[in-house]
Amino acid sequence: MEFKINTILHPVRMRIMQSLLGGKELTAQEISNRVSDVPQASLYRHLNRLLEAEVLEVVEENKVRGTMEKVYALSNQLETMTAKEVKEASPQEHFGFFFGFLTNLLGDYEEYLQGENIDLEQDGVSYRQLSVYLSDGELRKLLTEIRAIVAKVIENEPTTERRLRSITTIVIPKDTREKEDQHGEFSGSKSDN
Repeated sequence: MEFKINTILHPVRMRIMQSLLGGKELTAQEISNRVSDVPQASLYRHLNRLLEAEVLEVVEENKVRGTMEKVYALSNQLETMTAKEVKEASPQEHFGFFFGFLTNLLGDYEEYLQGENIDLEQDGVSYRQLSVYLSDGELRKLLTEIRAIVAKVIENEPTTERRLRSITTIVIPKDTREKEDQHGEFSGSKSDN
């Protein structure tokens, strides 16, 4: 279980999986076009790791100039298997998964900051934390609306005008026990950093 989730959390593998979202079936060359900054030898290593973990599957093989060209797709079992594994993970394993996720996120940001001619405003870089009070129903509605907005752009193909951008959402419930100060008044805080 830990092997599969750690396999998925690698930033290059996440990009490979993202290129196959929406039921896409792509060859290694087509995937390479979408993750053009990844050297081809590295791409094949990542594809093999995803195949071994049964995150990807080969859905077709075509003979091209004497070699077999594989066509890759996300495994049909990926969602169910991953959901089951996440549900069965211990709190320590969840912390490890989240730490791995944050490490990858930090690596992406460090790589961006080391680029040439960075312009946070022009590039649309943003990070903030906002705490809000939501019922379970309101949270589900909000997440559904966010998914609907993202679904409109997730199928975008790369073009010369389009730049690959990572959008990250993290939802963590806070301790809901209300605390009263000495005067019996509720003390809490909301922040937007």
